[in-house]
Amino acid sequence: MDRKVLEDMLSQGQDNAMLRYTLGTLCLKEGLLESAVEHLEQALQQNDKHSASWKAYGKALVAAKQNDAARQAYEKGIVVAESLGDIQAAKEMKVFLRRLT
Repeated sequence: MDRKVLEDMLSQGQDNAMLRYTLGTLCLKEGLLESAVEHLEQALQQNDKHSASWKAYGKALVAAKQNDAARQAYEKGIVVAESLGDIQAAKEMKVFLRRLT
């Protein structure tokens, strides 16, 4: 997906959790860490029950060298993922969390 198209959608008022999640993951892939963190934070403010957003948010925080915040994000994300039965996401975040310690 083209990040510019998504940014245009956002600027036109089409703000929602999935759009923010997608923008955040694209920014993370492109190394735009500040934007990635911002979009993923917004995604979680709009829907804090999306385990993939928690996982991506944790990754963005690690990449931005915000390890304490990443720990908190992974811990919250694990709780959310387990409550939703998203076992794979919970397992992945547990691995990422262990790597931070």
